[in-house]
Amino acid sequence: MLGKPGCLRPNTTNQYTHKMVKSNNLKLTLCAGLALAGLTGSVFAGAPVVAKETTTLVEETTQSAITGDLGVNFTSQYINRGVVRENQGVIAQPYVDLYFNLYEGEGFINKVSLDLGAWSSLHSAKTHAHPHSTTNAWYEFDYSVGLGITFARDFTFTPSYVELNSPNDAFKASRNVNLRLDYDDSELLGAFALRPHVSYLRELQGSLGNGTSKGNGNYYEVGVAPGAAFGPVAVTVPLNAGFGSHNFYGDNQGFGYFSGGVNASVALSFIPAAYGAWTFNTGATYYYLHGTLSQANSIQRSGNNTFVFNGGLNLAF
Repeated sequence: MLGKPGCLRPNTTNQYTHKMVKSNNLKLTLCAGLALAGLTGSVFAGAPVVAKETTTLVEETTQSAITGDLGVNFTSQYINRGVVRENQGVIAQPYVDLYFNLYEGEGFINKVSLDLGAWSSLHSAKTHAHPHSTTNAWYEFDYSVGLGITFARDFTFTPSYVELNSPNDAFKASRNVNLRLDYDDSELLGAFALRPHVSYLRELQGSLGNGTSKGNGNYYEVGVAPGAAFGPVAVTVPLNAGFGSHNFYGDNQGFGYFSGGVNASVALSFIPAAYGAWTFNTGATYYYLHGTLSQANSIQRSGNNTFVFNGGLNLAF
């Protein structure tokens, strides 16, 4: 038998063939309809009429093209490239840096960023401030504009324009071009990475050193900054040496200073991440100064050997 029982049976009587065919056709039609209705009913009973496809939308997190940091440091002495600028009173040095990501790729040049920075030094001693200055505690305001070019994955070349101004007229403006090259050797040396750098600064106008070059002095620097992390504490040991020519250090044409320090930064994890990455920084730096640099702007004799202690807060975003 085919189909549902009773719907279609084989015809065994010849005399009733015509009637049976008509009857069977009718039965077949009715049975097919009943079968379809039953099938449809079972579909309606066990599943929805229309199955809607559910699409889950995942919102991609877009990384900001602008990063930066800001903060303030307090220091016992202000020494800039071996030249002692202030060693009296309270010295506060606020700063802000912004980095705009212009390009990032996998070629020889891996990343290009526009780097903007502003930095100040505020002195309670008001050393060399002009008597009629209305901002006599604001000793220095600097700003810089540069490009950070990372190439061959581990090298970063940073050409920049650096200008130093004195809101309290303690010194004349100094305009300079600075070229710096950093090498990240952490992948090569791991925990023993030195992170060396070299830099060259050319005075364009005014004197950044303690010489009388008035715009043509040269400054050279070499240094390393090995470091390690101990949980939330990051420790670095920066070592630097500075050299000058063309009257950057006055009559001294060559070695200017050596410095070695220990700096530690502690992540303030109790501050919610939504407010940025906060750290507390502290450190101490030893300076050996050439004889021509040991005089602190005629303030107080520092000697060839001197120490600088610092501490402050930093916010990275």
